[in-house]
Amino acid sequence: MSVWDDLQGQAPVVEQLRRAAAQERPNHAWLFTGPPGSGRSNAARAFAAALLCEQQDPAARGCGSCRACRTALAGSHADVTSVTTEKVTISIDEARDLVRRAQDRPSTGRWRVIIVEDADRMQERSTNVLLKAIEEPPPRTVWLLCAPSPGDVLVTIRSRCRAVGLRLPPADDVADLLVRRDGIDPELARQAARAAQSHIGIAKRLATDSGARERRDRIVRLPLSLRSVPGAMKAAADLVALAEAEAQASFEERDAAERDALLSSLGVEPGGTVPAALRSQVKRLEEDQARRAKRSKNDYFDRALTDLLSFYRDVLLLQLDAGGTDLVNAGLRAELEEFAGKGSPEQTLARMEEINAVRRRLVTTNVQPLLAIEAMALSLL
Repeated sequence: MSVWDDLQGQAPVVEQLRRAAAQERPNHAWLFTGPPGSGRSNAARAFAAALLCEQQDPAARGCGSCRACRTALAGSHADVTSVTTEKVTISIDEARDLVRRAQDRPSTGRWRVIIVEDADRMQERSTNVLLKAIEEPPPRTVWLLCAPSPGDVLVTIRSRCRAVGLRLPPADDVADLLVRRDGIDPELARQAARAAQSHIGIAKRLATDSGARERRDRIVRLPLSLRSVPGAMKAAADLVALAEAEAQASFEERDAAERDALLSSLGVEPGGTVPAALRSQVKRLEEDQARRAKRSKNDYFDRALTDLLSFYRDVLLLQLDAGGTDLVNAGLRAELEEFAGKGSPEQTLARMEEINAVRRRLVTTNVQPLLAIEAMALSLL
């Protein structure tokens, strides 16, 4: 067992981080990049654990069994500060708090490690707050930033960081991880890993939630109903409803638990009236939850469109006579072959570009999802 066990298909990255953890003075700032599902945050936490590992032999750091490794991986080590956001952005106040924490000396380990899991969610002024702290860090502080690509971080930040590039692991490696770590049936794990296109988190959700599998299957089948304008409009409405249902399922229960916990800490009985003096705290929680819900919906819309893209990706493979390659949606092979025979690769590529254009639009503009997806569905006819 070691801290690197969950980094499936990332052998070059593991070797790079092993060597750095064994150094007396590793680089003070690191930027972990890779597509969603590649394990950026897992790699950062594993590296933090290796930096703090209690093994005396530098080559053995990252053992995974000492107290420092276990608590760092669990997120409870006193010298590891990890920030992630389920809101749209990381605020400037959160950035300032990180800078203050970075000035503290390590309390038990060799290093104070600051992990920013969503560095791409920082606005420019928030990033500028971090810049000086990264330019002139305290001697025992290590910054670990995570983002989808180097271009998602200001050049002034990334130029001061050591780059760590991750890739999506092969689906077989993801399936092996689900079997070994989560005890999932091997066949179900393989199906989930393929359907998730090697996104580890999505694969686990698909393998453990039959409702999520059903919603994905309905999204992937939507192109089969695109035969008329009314059919396209209904398909768009269905896709929006499915994405919103998936998002709602992920945060509704958590929102209620957070509200109950807050009320309990304030001394309010279940079902009781919140005193006027305490309503501002409840309102702040509700505002945070609303921002989180907005981000969650954006993320789930993007995931739904990614699943839709997988249909056309499979169609394109069949049209290019590359059908021997594993299809993401192998269970739909007959439908995919029939669909592929009715069009050309050029048409399929144009449809894929339409879907990608909507993905970009939903992230960069305030367009209503239903309007954008209705327009996309019409273009897919």
